[in-house]
Amino acid sequence: MTSAVPLSEISAAFPWFFPLAAFLLGACVGSFLNVVIYRVPKEESIVFPGSHCGCGQPIKWHDNIPILSWILLRGRARCCGRPFSLRYPFVELLTALLFAACWLMFPPVVALCGWIFLSCLIAATFIDLDHMIIPDAFTVGLAVVGVLLSFVVPAVHGFRGDYYLFDSLRSGGAAVQGVLIGSGLVLWIALLAEAILKKEAMGFGDVKFVGAIGAFCGWQGAVFSIFGGAVVGTVWFIVALVWEKIAGKPAPVAPPTETAEGEPAPLAFGAHVPFGPMLAIAGALYFLVFRGPALAWLAEIAPLFERA
Repeated sequence: MTSAVPLSEISAAFPWFFPLAAFLLGACVGSFLNVVIYRVPKEESIVFPGSHCGCGQPIKWHDNIPILSWILLRGRARCCGRPFSLRYPFVELLTALLFAACWLMFPPVVALCGWIFLSCLIAATFIDLDHMIIPDAFTVGLAVVGVLLSFVVPAVHGFRGDYYLFDSLRSGGAAVQGVLIGSGLVLWIALLAEAILKKEAMGFGDVKFVGAIGAFCGWQGAVFSIFGGAVVGTVWFIVALVWEKIAGKPAPVAPPTETAEGEPAPLAFGAHVPFGPMLAIAGALYFLVFRGPALAWLAEIAPLFERA
């Protein structure tokens, strides 16, 4: 009986195989995330019924191939011709690219944890864009999953020593710190901003969301997501203002704000915009790119505080 071929040998012989598999898996997960994004806010089952068109007709399997079907059908349903949103292939492609990036950047077990984390960030982002809410499944639920995975897979927080139990406790502790410090810091920011502005400045869903990011990225990643999200939000706000000046119409804000007359409201300081997507972008960037540089920078400045 022949023995199984080690994964390392397959990777060495076909270096494109596993990244391609991760990409295809990510595209399939992205297709499922489209269902989650649409149905979860409506409190509908994400399993039954199967995918169906807005006219009620079930979508056949060959018309439901991630990314490819949208292109072949030119963005329209085969049954009734109504257009499908460009968001569907975008979410599928985004998820596919992030899955492939995770596989290329991390060991397989950490990549698996990253897939879970990034999938939830994507779902939370588009739900928040549509409804300005982040369901507890992607805040409290994600935080719980992050803490549990941190105990099971210490490498999520960079612990890869010879003593698994010790590394497991350190990793789990880092996750718990991330949840408490991240959510606690955002809560204080929200309370202070509300006291100054005399109105709600940040939803409680954002508070819990930062805690969930901290479960996977530690307190450093939670802090990074707060300030990184602010930077992303500032850039977005500037681009939106420029868009309004050039296009001569209000920038697309989701969900759209309206004037008392029912007209689209122009973007202005103090306007309510979802902050969850900005936190998600910053959290994903930290997990994929900036964890190493950020931790190295913190290690360099730590002695300054010790001497102070």
